[in-house]
Amino acid sequence: MNLTSLIQALKQLDLRSCLISRQGKPIFEQYRDDRTPHEIAKINSCTKSVLSALIAIAMDQGLLPGPDTPAAEFFPQLAADPDSRKREITLRHLLTMSAGFNWTEFGGQNSFPKMTRSPHWINFVLEQPLADPPGTMMEYNSGISQMLSAILAQAAGMTVARYAELHLFGPLGIESYEWERDPQGIHTGGFGLRLRPEDMLKFGQLYLQQGEWNNNRLISRERIAESVEPAISSEPPRRGRYGWHWWTDTYPDSDGPPGTAAPLFDYFYARGFGGQYIYVVPSLETVVVLTDDKRKKRQFPGDVFRQFIAPVLARQMQES
Repeated sequence: MNLTSLIQALKQLDLRSCLISRQGKPIFEQYRDDRTPHEIAKINSCTKSVLSALIAIAMDQGLLPGPDTPAAEFFPQLAADPDSRKREITLRHLLTMSAGFNWTEFGGQNSFPKMTRSPHWINFVLEQPLADPPGTMMEYNSGISQMLSAILAQAAGMTVARYAELHLFGPLGIESYEWERDPQGIHTGGFGLRLRPEDMLKFGQLYLQQGEWNNNRLISRERIAESVEPAISSEPPRRGRYGWHWWTDTYPDSDGPPGTAAPLFDYFYARGFGGQYIYVVPSLETVVVLTDDKRKKRQFPGDVFRQFIAPVLARQMQES
């Protein structure tokens, strides 16, 4: 793969890191400085996709029931709520952020900042009214991720971080991390995890390998496939679709005029505020990690993956 043009383009963007692997082998590594490979840093909402993996593992182990289980089994407040529709919220609705809560993460209601300033995050989320029937609309909601983290801790009988050490981080060889907690000591489900770029790449590689690592199965193939399947359309202005705390998309756009060529490849990805990404492209056996730490005004305003990396991958696909 000719990466000369990519090297020059990314150098101008001054990213914190960019890593690309193909068939499990690194083919591109670019760091801002010599310290970056060894330093953990915030992955922000990429934490959600790590939580998704842990939920999938717990379902495989029988610690958690299936995705169509009512969330009220874990939160009796939902069953007691005057709005009977809250009883219909399932684990699947939580995973696909389609529970229907009246929530705007930032702007508008500023639901996320209000949650983090509240004394009890879970109660704050459960008390929000519904704006839509469960399962009908996707609304980005880190409070839902906190609910899932609380559910996992309850089912596993240990903290989410300890469960991750035993069943995900340990097997992947991830030894250096930090993870924030809410006021009740529950690890943050929607953000707050710090990892090294190389360990983010390992996590993406696990999904590329359909849940297998060093000849050991960490997540079942069936659960991996279901969790990254496009389940519901993203709410505008976000593009693509949403799975179980994973984003999905195609390159180039799949919604062109009738008769146009089919997409060159599908991909799914973890996405964190400020330029943190883990992309998985199954048809090309490729994983891409991007991290950044610059203030918003100094960051590249476009989509780095689609504008600079995807075209290189597409050319390689056409030439092979």
